[in-house]
Amino acid sequence: MQLRRGENLDQQITLEIWKARHAACRTAISKMADMFEKVKPDIAVIVGNDQMEIFNDTLIPAFSVLWGEQIINSARSEERLARLPPGVAIATPGHIPPGGATYPAVKDLGKHIIERAVLDNFDVAAMTKLPKDETPHAFGFVYRQIMNDRVVPSVPVVLNTFYPPNQPTAARCYDFGKSIAKAIESWDSDARVALIASGGMTHFVIDEEIDHAILADMREGSMEKTAGLGESIFQSGTSEIKNWIPVAGAMAELKFQMHLVDYVPCYRSEAGTGNAMGFVYWLPTA
Repeated sequence: MQLRRGENLDQQITLEIWKARHAACRTAISKMADMFEKVKPDIAVIVGNDQMEIFNDTLIPAFSVLWGEQIINSARSEERLARLPPGVAIATPGHIPPGGATYPAVKDLGKHIIERAVLDNFDVAAMTKLPKDETPHAFGFVYRQIMNDRVVPSVPVVLNTFYPPNQPTAARCYDFGKSIAKAIESWDSDARVALIASGGMTHFVIDEEIDHAILADMREGSMEKTAGLGESIFQSGTSEIKNWIPVAGAMAELKFQMHLVDYVPCYRSEAGTGNAMGFVYWLPTA
């Protein structure tokens, strides 16, 4: 608290502010869902991370791509929900529908992304199914909140952002995104493909300066500011920004333009703890 005393964060942790920022986040999510509906892609490639939902510490690939036929988002029993850490069970309906769900995957595109990645010197784990028949919440959130359960066929791309010692660097993630863009462009199909990143910005301690520097890079199609931050920044929850970085790299490769929907710093304490929420989309330049 002493370190951030001059920021007057006590004024940002009132119930009134919390309600307003929650409403802002819900409005931004609705706008993102509206944009997805407006664009009407045939397929989605979704970049997200796993938090020991499908992998465990015996095996955590740096990059993984699904080239299977389906994605199973299994329901969680009441017994299992009761064992979850505080705050996790209540969030479950946001990424798992009642009774669970099975979604279509895109085997051919997943395979093509893997093959392109290998040519671009990325060693990628190839999955024919998601382990444990579960779907990490980074992906389930997109299916439920952005697609509103009207799920188009998709290819999950899973990054290890959280767990040392094999977290890919920010620069590596950016280049991986360029590889994904090349794969989508060279895929022999007329399908319209959306590329989606799922994850938070700085958390569990918010740093608005870092968030705005990264958003500026994405707007400019650059990695200059982001690369200068150093890998120590991208740890714990803030590491989820690395889910955004491949998509930013792909958009730079394709020369798409970023549009900011909203940036909402949701503080929880005077010490600056909380979650920063960012909402953006990219479209082709006119």
